[in-house]
Amino acid sequence: MRHLIDFGDVSRQEWDELYTRAAAIIDHPKDFLEACYGKVSANLFYEPSTRTNFSFQTAMLRVGGTTFGFADPKSTSTSKGETLKDTIKMVSGYADVVVMRHPREGAAKAASLYSHVPVINAGDGGHMHPTQTAADLTTITRRRGTVDGLSIGFCGDLKYGRTVHSLIKALAKFQKIKLYLISPRELAVPEYMRMFLKEHGLWNVEVTGLEPVIPQLDVLYMTRIQQERFVDPLEYERNKGVYILSKSKLERAKADLLIMHPLPRVDEISQDVDDDPRAVYFEQARYGMFARMSLLADLANQERLTPPPVEIGHGPVCHNPNCITQFEAYLPPLVKVNGGVECCAFCDAAL
Repeated sequence: MRHLIDFGDVSRQEWDELYTRAAAIIDHPKDFLEACYGKVSANLFYEPSTRTNFSFQTAMLRVGGTTFGFADPKSTSTSKGETLKDTIKMVSGYADVVVMRHPREGAAKAASLYSHVPVINAGDGGHMHPTQTAADLTTITRRRGTVDGLSIGFCGDLKYGRTVHSLIKALAKFQKIKLYLISPRELAVPEYMRMFLKEHGLWNVEVTGLEPVIPQLDVLYMTRIQQERFVDPLEYERNKGVYILSKSKLERAKADLLIMHPLPRVDEISQDVDDDPRAVYFEQARYGMFARMSLLADLANQERLTPPPVEIGHGPVCHNPNCITQFEAYLPPLVKVNGGVECCAFCDAAL
């Protein structure tokens, strides 16, 4: 890997290497105290974050590096109108790796075009969140020994849930996976994810009810209904609180079920579930730190490279209103094919 933008671009071999190193860090943390000695991470968080921001900061410190960055773009030159391109070209001159969260879909891909150092996508709008996927896979593998052959239920906001999109893309690399996609019809997986599922032959079923499928699941991945992603407030009001996992609903679940959540939660998992031994979401957050330590030990130690020249665009080709190309008009009109359909290479929306 040069960058981590989309977990779909990570090979199974690259993931196995990443997990092997993460497992070694968990078991022998003292062996990695200087893995990033002298290296600097630039953490650019254009939207709020607790776990991901703190996790990356802690991860870099634990492998011997240092960090700088911001958690409020209003305190930076962005508020003066500086482009993402200029920010990245400047910041990548100071750092050895750039970690970026941004509310616009495709922003991390855009940043990678201009950076002299590896870029890590820490979440781009409702699109992707590949380092959360690394945390998720680390948790499942550590607790179950393997990801192959599992039945996994995703419940909640599957339309805007970037953690869901990233994890589904990663699961295509494993064998005999069954996916239960549990959501209101308004919040079902977006079309580009349906095309991905079909293209990769992933067994899946879309349902609106949680309780009927709980007995089949090895992993239940709960997500919150994300108010900040809705354009229409009424759509949010219709869907909030649709799924609430309580202790009583787990009576028919498997004894070794893993209950996961990328956090933060609102009301979708009751407090009485926290003490259930099957609930691993806080453990999942800790494993995320180790997964990011493993990732930084690789990417922060890569050499600096001058990015090749990039075509100057003249306005967006993509029609997704939250695509980064709608806000940074100089970006090139990059296109890729998903399931035989031409899509924006930044946000995956069909053109």
